[in-house]
Parts: sequence; structure tokens; C-alpha cells
Amino acid sequence: MRIVIGEDSALFREGLASLLADAGHEIAGKASDATSLVEVVLAERPDLAIIDIRMPPDRTDDGARAARRLRDLDPQLGIVLLSQHLETRHSIALVARGYFGYLLKDRVFDVDDFLDALRRVASGGSALDPEVVAGLVSPRRNDPLAALTLRERDVLALMAEGRTNRGIARRLCLTDRTIETHVGSVLAKLGLAETDEDHRRVLAVLAWLGERSPT
Repeated sequence: MRIVIGEDSALFREGLASLLADAGHEIAGKASDATSLVEVVLAERPDLAIIDIRMPPDRTDDGARAARRLRDLDPQLGIVLLSQHLETRHSIALVARGYFGYLLKDRVFDVDDFLDALRRVASGGSALDPEVVAGLVSPRRNDPLAALTLRERDVLALMAEGRTNRGIARRLCLTDRTIETHVGSVLAKLGLAETDEDHRRVLAVLAWLGERSPT
């Protein structure tokens, strides 16, 4: 996989590049600010861009705004936003279009999960940090989520992370058939139709949640 890294911290950027190279990926380019990031991505046409939300010149949401511009220019570019702290306002707009992940930087240190998330995003899926998902699926008054059982909430959270039914079954130590039943129940209670494509199912769930989640 060819990857561009947009990160203003030289230490984190080089460490991430080394980790990805050791895993067999090609580092197609690096950028320390949002403007040069867009230029590098457009010049190199990578499979995936890993972008820090807060980058120069303003160090606010420059990276996220660059990601949205890149998504408009290339709908099939894999984009993974990284953030030091939980910020949900950028996740919904981007996740609804696929090829998107949003992870807290601490997640990088769980190398296997991090690399798996990158693969899912590059192939058109989604990968949301569990803390982001927890914020989206927290119960609210008069919310249809209140109808879900605790186990169904667990399943929904893992669906929102981009897990397949088999992946959810492994994580919860349940059978594939049991997870299929839970997924069907979740979607029925939320008024969502099942689809054959796992990432579209995830995006449908997130779109539904996004309309009701705080920004």
C-alpha cells in the first residue's frame, strides 16, 4: 500500500513512517502542514493518507479541512484522521462517504489493530476509534437506541468500528449465527434495512446516529 503521512510532529511522523515501512508499506510522501499535504497527495496519488486533524498553519482543524478537500477531489482515496483528543464533529461528514477512519493517536501503539484499520479503510471500509463510537452510541432520552439490549449495543459499537460479522463474533466470543441474529435485531430496531456489503451497513448505522449525535 502506498501511503502519505500528514503530521507536523517530526518525531511522530518519522516513527509512524518507520512502523508502516516495517509492515511492508511504501511511504509515498510526508507533509508537515495542511497545504503541502494536499500538494503531496495530488502529486503522488497514494492509496491512503494518514492525516493529523490539527496541523499548521492554524493548528486548529486544518488537517480535517484538507481531508475534506481531498475527499472531494478523490472519492476513493483512503483517509485516516488522527487526533490526540476526542473530536467528533469531523467524523460524520467524512464517514458517510466511505474509505474513512478516525483514530486517536494512542491507537497507533496497538500495532495489529492499527494496521488492520488501515487495510479496511484502503479497501473502502470504515474504522472508527472505540471512544468515538462510544460517544455516538451513548443512550439519550427518547432515543430508539434505548430499545437495544446491552449485547446489541456491544454489537452496534463493533459494527460502527467497521468489523464484519465474523470479526464481531471473534471479539465477543460468540458464534457467527448468534451475531447474525443480533445484527438483524439491531437493524430492525433502528429501522435500517440489512445490506450485503458490510461497510455500507456500517455507514447506514453511522448516518442514522450522526443525525442525532452532538457536534
